[in-house]
Amino acid sequence: MDALRQMWRYVGDNQAFFVESLRIHLQLSGVALGIAILLCVPLGIWLARRLTLATPVINLVSALRVIPSLAILFLAIPYLGLNRTAAFVALTLLALPPVLINSYAAFRGVPAAVKEAARGMGMNTWQLLWQIELPLALPVVMTGIRTAAVEVISSAALATFIGAGGLGDFIARGFRLSSTPIMLVGAIPIALLALSSELLLGGLQRRLSAHLVR
Repeated sequence: MDALRQMWRYVGDNQAFFVESLRIHLQLSGVALGIAILLCVPLGIWLARRLTLATPVINLVSALRVIPSLAILFLAIPYLGLNRTAAFVALTLLALPPVLINSYAAFRGVPAAVKEAARGMGMNTWQLLWQIELPLALPVVMTGIRTAAVEVISSAALATFIGAGGLGDFIARGFRLSSTPIMLVGAIPIALLALSSELLLGGLQRRLSAHLVR
């Protein structure tokens, strides 16, 4: 409890820095996740219809999952330097695999008999996508997005090591000073952000599912 009291005191004494670090952390995570969704959901739909290309593309993207988050950040430095752009690129690469793999699996898993029945009812390609495939695929797609969100929010703490800022600054500072309260200033909000993203995206999934099945 004493560590928590010291943590709150430190936040109060450094409120402007904390708010700015939180803003940067949210910006890093949100932009990376948004780019991954915009790229990978359409790509997953496209690959689900082109199986000959799907395997090499999925394997290539899956290979990114074996590279540690910190390694991805440092691999971006020679090309982009020590700045926020490198963090955006690295975090986006981290978000790509779960979103793409789940999107591909979701649309690939829609039963062929269901699609054939929809076509037999006169649905065109867009109607089939929006009224049949998307409602059935949405839970799996959202699972990938939720996984990516948690990974990106957690890994954004490492952006501090390439000078991109964020809540990881407090963790690094606390580690240098051997101060648990300062480390908690970064660690607890990151954990809460990851948990909040899981809850918010779960609620969004339920809303979208209810809207699409109407």
